Amino acid sequence: MPEMPQGKAPKASEARQARQNYAGPGLAGPGLAGAIRGRGAGINPPNRFETIHLHVLGEYRDELREVFPGGRQLPREVIHDVSRTIINHVDSPDIGFSWTVNPYRGCEHGCIYCYARPGHEYLGLSCGLDFETKIHAKLEAPELLCSELMAARWKGETIVMSGVTDPYQPVERELEITRRCLEVMAEFRQPVALITKNRLITRDLDLLVKLHEHRAVSAAVSLTTLDNKLASIMEPRASSPKDRLAAIRELSSAGIPVTVMTAPLIPRINDHEIPALLEAAAEAGATSAGYTFIRLPHQIKDLFLEWLARHFPDRAAHVESLVRQSRGGALYDAAWFRRHRAQGEIAGQVGRTFKLFAARTSLDRPRVGLNTTAFRRPPSQTGQTLLFE
Repeated sequence: MPEMPQGKAPKASEARQARQNYAGPGLAGPGLAGAIRGRGAGINPPNRFETIHLHVLGEYRDELREVFPGGRQLPREVIHDVSRTIINHVDSPDIGFSWTVNPYRGCEHGCIYCYARPGHEYLGLSCGLDFETKIHAKLEAPELLCSELMAARWKGETIVMSGVTDPYQPVERELEITRRCLEVMAEFRQPVALITKNRLITRDLDLLVKLHEHRAVSAAVSLTTLDNKLASIMEPRASSPKDRLAAIRELSSAGIPVTVMTAPLIPRINDHEIPALLEAAAEAGATSAGYTFIRLPHQIKDLFLEWLARHFPDRAAHVESLVRQSRGGALYDAAWFRRHRAQGEIAGQVGRTFKLFAARTSLDRPRVGLNTTAFRRPPSQTGQTLLFE
């Protein structure tokens, strides 16, 4: 697939040609629709930093289709991440927070639109199927976090968990890295804002309640659709819409402030659900709401267009056109302060609809700020060590 200049989206004809030509190494391509069961991406786009790309011949894709007529599975691989720091400073001027903790790299939820996918290319992998099947786990994250919170330079500012991965993706049920990080945060009274689309967050209510005693925790739950079928193809391994609403209900019942994130909104796919999404979230106890319009940085364009053609052939061209209309004819605008904001009539309609129904459901209230004054370090080094016994 030809390299695209940074910041420029391929023309529609070029995107179609890319979908026709490319399939990842031994993985699904446009000619093998639905070959990977339970995964969001259908291809493994080439890494933009690599000069050698593997193209799979159409004959091989046809052979795979005959061998695996009902689709095949691609297992998850967990890789030990050896990062030596865990608190990340966010220096982007258009992001509303300064610090993140990411227990994992990659995310098995497999959301086709995920803006974090290109991060996997820094690991020498693809932002496609690799992102959702090759999960890098920071097994030492709790110990690193404890050490960094003990440092005199740390001032107890709010940490967002997570910025580029879901801290409650399926592998967390086994590894419990997020839970162990929350144990550290509870001990330090470290304020943390959690973002997830998995009901597994309710497993840690005991720790969240401890943090809430100091007004040091909030949660944002992503709710993109109430349609189980759409959720299963857009976010294949995330919790069902029903379970996400249940998570909002459980968190809010415990007093924890919950924001519902209807993000992203995709024209002709889920934008018509705005009223129902906000009404359901308000009924479940959410206290505020936010949204983003679909954005497609780097090779996510190829992933998204292939996904559209595979699942929505009747409207794929129309959806692509509407997305382009919202980005000045391109599929993405990477400029600061413009990358999160769409423009044009369709984006304006989405924004006005969201604003109207957020007001009607009382979800237009400001998000609750967290208390940073309660932060404290354990009174002794022994107390620090006990966290990991």
